[in-house]
Amino acid sequence: MSEQDNQKKQLEQRLWNIADLLRGRMHADEFRDYMLGFIFFKFLSEQVEHYGNALLAGEYKMKYDELQEEKDQEILAAIKTSAVENHGFFLSPQLLFKQLAQHDGFIIEKLQEAFSLIENSSLGTDNEKAFAGLFEDVDLNSTKLGRNPDERNALISNILKELQKIDFKLEDSENDVLGDAYEYLIGQFASGAGKKAGEFYTPQQVSKILARLVVGERKRLRSVYDPSCGSGSLLLRVVRELKKDAEANSPDVFGQELNRTTYNLARMNMLLHGQKPDHFSIAQDDTLARPQHLDKKFEAIVANPPFSAKWEHNATYHNDERFSAYGKLAPKSKADFAFVQHMLHHLDEQGRMAVVLPHGVLFRGAAEGHIRKFILEQNFLDAVIGLPANIFYGTSIPTCILVFRKDREKNAPILFMDASAHFEKGKNQNNLRDEDVERIISHYQEKKESDKFSYLASLEEIAENDYNLNIPRYVDTFEEEEAVDLEAVALALKNLGAAEKESENKLQAFCQSLNIPTPF
Repeated sequence: MSEQDNQKKQLEQRLWNIADLLRGRMHADEFRDYMLGFIFFKFLSEQVEHYGNALLAGEYKMKYDELQEEKDQEILAAIKTSAVENHGFFLSPQLLFKQLAQHDGFIIEKLQEAFSLIENSSLGTDNEKAFAGLFEDVDLNSTKLGRNPDERNALISNILKELQKIDFKLEDSENDVLGDAYEYLIGQFASGAGKKAGEFYTPQQVSKILARLVVGERKRLRSVYDPSCGSGSLLLRVVRELKKDAEANSPDVFGQELNRTTYNLARMNMLLHGQKPDHFSIAQDDTLARPQHLDKKFEAIVANPPFSAKWEHNATYHNDERFSAYGKLAPKSKADFAFVQHMLHHLDEQGRMAVVLPHGVLFRGAAEGHIRKFILEQNFLDAVIGLPANIFYGTSIPTCILVFRKDREKNAPILFMDASAHFEKGKNQNNLRDEDVERIISHYQEKKESDKFSYLASLEEIAENDYNLNIPRYVDTFEEEEAVDLEAVALALKNLGAAEKESENKLQAFCQSLNIPTPF
């Protein structure tokens, strides 16, 4: 293990130990909101302090935390204007995280004041949407933190004091310690949150596959989109995949999320990972009913939408440009193909799209069969990848990844992969190993056929199967059993019978010598 990996492990353990202060008081998805909210506050606090120090270093030769509100009003006003313009928010010196962490008295009111200042300092600017209501899920007056204000204050003070001991190394632009730790905690809380975890988190190895599928060999992407973005980790994985190449750019990020708490989490995650407020747009609403980016096309789209969710499915959608060309709507009880249609509408003509879906989309009939046929005949589907069961939080059902491109060559075959048997078994969830990820990516990039793993099928062959995409129809994973030597089996049974008869005779003689009944 490298020194950097070792430091990362130590940091993760310290953060998890701090989370123990909240564990037992509330469910995992609830203490997630507090823990991540406090870490995010520390991040913003240190960011504005570093920025203030840099501005003061030249002319004033002083530190940001030395400024006083009454005495240094003009300086603070100038720093506020500059901070809001460059970072999207402002925080005054007396409300810095470290000041509150060192305070021995009652801090809840000051902490709430700090949250409000961060949220409201961007009002009326282009960054307003990135910060408005960010801390609304961090309820400092909840009785879950303590029965009375003093108990709540003591607990919050302890958490801030412990977090203050951690150096997140914000000055190191090459080392995203805080961002990595934040994603680690999201993953850990997802484990504890059970079924609800699927609302906000996609396992990292699955995120890595989706990102690499849509990025490919490209070094420039103008935009990436996720219509059900959860905590935003999937979008950030695409950005991180691009940044592996020094020549690559950082794309503008777009997402939409229905759950208000998860929407706040996604915005925090964007800011923590260095996304500038004017380079991401995360919206909160029902993507299918009220899409917020309908006028845009995207070069990369990734998604892990809720499996087989219900949706409105009313007559007005027949006139919606996202669905009208298909002639059919996805059923009310299964919105899987509605999300696919929505994403295909947003996909640029040279774009790539990868989405995780339940296996049912591959073979279910009726309206879904009609939509599937339309997509295939339009030559949009590029690959079908079967994943192992039980790799997602909250569900053990088998899933698949569908890859789409609008710039496919005419009559190009579709790649089928069965990766369902390639994983590491875990206690609660199964895990994809690095070699499993590489096998999937290399086969897709090379459009490679492998015995019992991948197969290239023509549209004619798929049509002969009535447009059924069930992977076993194309990838034969049947393992022929070894031939049985019946003569050897018969001889073994005969010898076993003889040995059993000999044992019975010995037992019978033993019973007779003891003058007791024979048990048979």
